[in-house]
Amino acid sequence: MDRAFLNVEASLTGRRWVGPEAEIMRQAEAMAQSARLALPVCQVLAARGVAAADAAGFLAPALRDLLPDPMVLRDMEPAAERLMLALRQRQRIAIFADYDVDGGSSAALLLVWLRAMGVQATLYIPDRIDEGYGPNVPAMQALAAAHDLIICVDCGTLSHEPIAAAKGADVVVLDHHLGAETLPEALAVVNPNRQDEDGALAHLCAAGVVFLLLVEVNRRLRGQGVTGPDLMGLLDLVALATVADVAPLVGVNRAFVRQGLKVMARRERVGLRALADIARMDQAPTPYALGFVLGPRVNAGGRIGQADLGARLLATDDPVEAAAIAERLDVLNGERREIEAAVRAAALAQAEARGLDGPLVWAAGAGWHPGVVGIVAARLKEATNRPAVVIGLEGGIGKGSARSVPGVDLGAAVQRVAAEGLLLKGGGHKMAAGLTVAEGQIEAAMARLGELLARQGAGTGGPGDLRVTGVLSPAAATVDLIESLEMAGPFGASAPAPRFAFADCAVQSRRMGDSHLRLSFGDGMGAKLEAVAFGAFDGPLGPALENPGHQRFHLAGKLELNHYGGRTKVQLRLDDAARA
Repeated sequence: MDRAFLNVEASLTGRRWVGPEAEIMRQAEAMAQSARLALPVCQVLAARGVAAADAAGFLAPALRDLLPDPMVLRDMEPAAERLMLALRQRQRIAIFADYDVDGGSSAALLLVWLRAMGVQATLYIPDRIDEGYGPNVPAMQALAAAHDLIICVDCGTLSHEPIAAAKGADVVVLDHHLGAETLPEALAVVNPNRQDEDGALAHLCAAGVVFLLLVEVNRRLRGQGVTGPDLMGLLDLVALATVADVAPLVGVNRAFVRQGLKVMARRERVGLRALADIARMDQAPTPYALGFVLGPRVNAGGRIGQADLGARLLATDDPVEAAAIAERLDVLNGERREIEAAVRAAALAQAEARGLDGPLVWAAGAGWHPGVVGIVAARLKEATNRPAVVIGLEGGIGKGSARSVPGVDLGAAVQRVAAEGLLLKGGGHKMAAGLTVAEGQIEAAMARLGELLARQGAGTGGPGDLRVTGVLSPAAATVDLIESLEMAGPFGASAPAPRFAFADCAVQSRRMGDSHLRLSFGDGMGAKLEAVAFGAFDGPLGPALENPGHQRFHLAGKLELNHYGGRTKVQLRLDDAARA
């Protein structure tokens, strides 16, 4: 095993620090010379596998260069033609969407596009508690009786019986969840995660799939001399869905988010503007804001309130309606946080009692709100570095959500347990899945799921290594450097933000509130940096750094710009520390 980075074998949080491989450093140094870029930027590019000759293009990605031909996806032809027919004949269209951000954004994309074409579509989003995820027979029968075309977005790939029940209407599915060996009897199932796809576009979320359909339909309209709606102006919705659904920020997804953030910064979509205002977002949107400020609020309606609020907010062009929905979602999000905290405490206690050293961490409880089990599963996953399942029980039936760690395909494992009969149903994608299970089968189902995940290597690590991009001095952490690093973004799933270490620093600190810590540190060479450690007192970082005395530390975290009081300055978002 290579020597630990800065010789940190066990940090204050118990992690081993791992630096870049020697070959990556050599490539970065050569790139810095040939491309005339800052070495830290080149370290990020080299770690992402970007060659020196491609550096300029990577730092300025153009959507037109990265956008795939929509026709590479199976069933795109009949899907595009069916939507064209519905437009020509002014047919009645219904959109059946999932209740999360990806579903709401996907629905809004279609609603806004169709409205620009003079068509008012019907929106249907099922109630999480009463109807559950995806199409159901009564809803599809009712929609089919009143519509000519039903478009299912972010759901439908596994909905054989409900789609078969949609007599008298055509059904088109636009989805990204893992497909089974057989597909439902829909007119078209456009899904990059069908088993007969090559996986080249498996990283798309549902909104990305919907966008590609609209690209293809716009192209066909141009061929008929008709100008379709502006698609670039819809990329704020695609970006929101891509980040909130934790889709990998690689390939075209990176361009979607990069361009979508620019569109969102223009504040032209009244729903997102209202939501940003009520969330007190006073600076340009970032991937963090999409994932942790806007996304949870859009989600709140589907989690504990009215399921269609998020999609309606994203689709509306009425500022009064937008303000009212945004306020309602903000209130619901506060209620969601309270419910989540109670379920999280109970789930963590149960999981700890069961043991956190296996391949799977899970908990189940009566009355746990199904709208928060996914968030709690994510928290358990983060705390244990293991796949996690959290199940809410009601009337002898458990409805659960699961979250995975990189390198472990959770959706496939859940789907197999369902196929073996231990789950009533289950499916998803690599990083997230949902399941329904009889209460009496939970123990057996979780044991089997744990076996399948162990075969993929789940549960082999402790807290996990901390990966460090390189070392910086406080003097080198400038606004210019951060702006250059942001050119290599946006950062998120499968494209982690660079993490830099600052070696052998003297630390001054002060506590903020109950659990946060603010620090100032320097290496004795003049320059000092500020840092913030959120939740530091929920673990070992806070107590160790609160009163450091003359002890010196290695610090590791992510650089960011803090805009406050009309000034912009650099700060470190602290991830870990070790005694020097």
